[in-house]
Amino acid sequence: MSFAPTPLLFFAWYGAPVIDLRSDTVTRPTPAMRRAMAEAEVGDDVLGEDPTVRALEEEVAAKVGKAAALFVPSGSMGNQLAIACQTRPGDEVIVGEGAHVIWYECGGGAALSGVQFAVAGKGGLFTAAEMLEAVKPSAYYYPRTSLVAVENTHNRAGGRVFPQADVVAICEAARSRGIASHLDGARIWNASVATGTSVAELARPFDTVSACFSKGLGAPVGSALLGERDTIEKARRFRRMWGGGMRQAGVIAAAARHALAHHTERLGEDHAHARIFAERVAEVPGARPLPVETNIINVDLAPPLRAEDVVRVAREAGLGVQAYGPHRIRAVTHLDVTRAEVERAAEIFGVAVRCVAGSRVT
Repeated sequence: MSFAPTPLLFFAWYGAPVIDLRSDTVTRPTPAMRRAMAEAEVGDDVLGEDPTVRALEEEVAAKVGKAAALFVPSGSMGNQLAIACQTRPGDEVIVGEGAHVIWYECGGGAALSGVQFAVAGKGGLFTAAEMLEAVKPSAYYYPRTSLVAVENTHNRAGGRVFPQADVVAICEAARSRGIASHLDGARIWNASVATGTSVAELARPFDTVSACFSKGLGAPVGSALLGERDTIEKARRFRRMWGGGMRQAGVIAAAARHALAHHTERLGEDHAHARIFAERVAEVPGARPLPVETNIINVDLAPPLRAEDVVRVAREAGLGVQAYGPHRIRAVTHLDVTRAEVERAAEIFGVAVRCVAGSRVT
């Protein structure tokens, strides 16, 4: 029986290193970041005595334009703290379709704060008018709409930037009705670079903001919750209650400080790499990349191609991507991948799609 190897098997046989585009959370600390971690001055942060954590909180609060910040282990905790501080059990929170708080936080809103969610708009974005349509009337038998949350950039929508004019209108409409506003700004740094608008300006309309250091900025762990001082002190109590109080946290805060200082301006490289990947994949029959705005690429596969099959074959060939639905795949560029690796990733992706489609490429 004769057998002719395909380029796909060539990659697998020769042990090509994995190009990991599953998320921008897979990055590893740079040598300079590791030095900052090793040399960090530390103390007991639960007692408010870690100087590196305090410096990080002051720096990120100034950058985001809020009065105070709280260093937390994850973006999910930051979002859940914002919900807990601005709602009561039985309340309702308005979010966009596919919001992180309802997809990837383990039902935390219901479990920790006793809230339910209402979805406004389509595709992750919504307008002030669509938000108002979702607000419940004030009769006693309705849930109380107490919070609206905007995600910028929007993960499941493919890293889309939330239009700032809509943000301003949403927050103004919410405030006029006594509704608080929260920005899930896990990738707000990407939105800032993509639009040329400062993070402080993007965050200005919101009562609270969560911002992640371990996604586009490449720190190994950590996010910040930002807002007014009384809100942050309330969040500090919940953080402790939920097991998020950390002792000598300056070791990881130092990584976040380094990322904040050195890794924001370079995000444009990730955006450019994402566009290159999408352009190359657009040439593959059966694969249709959605428009790219930042560092996330969603690729829709023509049925009967299944995302899980393409993901599996791509992984065997040395490329890590994620299935985001039966026929959708997500890839994310980040500081650990070069342009050459992104170009090779697109080549592997194309071979994987052709292989799953049953084409023999020689």
